[in-house]
Amino acid sequence: MTEKEFFDFIHIAENLKNNTRHSVTSKGRPESVAEHSWRVSLMAMLLEDEIVDADFNKIIRMCILHDLGEAITGDIPSFLKTEADSAHEDKMVFGLMDTLPQPQRDKFKALFEEMLTLETKEAKIYKALDKLEAVIQHNEAPLSSWLPLEYTLNQTYGTEEAEKADALLHCLRLAAVEDTKRKIEANHS
Repeated sequence: MTEKEFFDFIHIAENLKNNTRHSVTSKGRPESVAEHSWRVSLMAMLLEDEIVDADFNKIIRMCILHDLGEAITGDIPSFLKTEADSAHEDKMVFGLMDTLPQPQRDKFKALFEEMLTLETKEAKIYKALDKLEAVIQHNEAPLSSWLPLEYTLNQTYGTEEAEKADALLHCLRLAAVEDTKRKIEANHS
């Protein structure tokens, strides 16, 4: 990889620090895409010894790469994102990966393709963690930052993915639902 190829790619990826998500932090500040990706990766690291028969090196790589398209497209909340939006974002990711030299280009593309097909245990775990982190972040954010639809969405979002990925992730997702319920109840008391 040349210095130019390295810096060109990293400069585009820097947008993940600037592009904010629908979520806000516990202090009410808009969360960046990079912050979300970092915590999804940290969550994977925490579970590495808890979930057997999964390649956590691969999962962590997936967590790091999963929102790379948002460096170009920005974040679109899941409840507004269309299939066309997802297809465009995926196209941007593959286009960005095309700027990489070999062997990085093929490695990144193969990993991203695996993430999209969601057929491997690793891909299912990454996807469940991605959605779980969003739920946890909403539970940490001030309830005043929630849209009305999020009172229900936060109790259902990512449940199916967690159940398909691993029993531990399903248990964590159910615990997050209980956190959501407590948060709503505490703010309505």
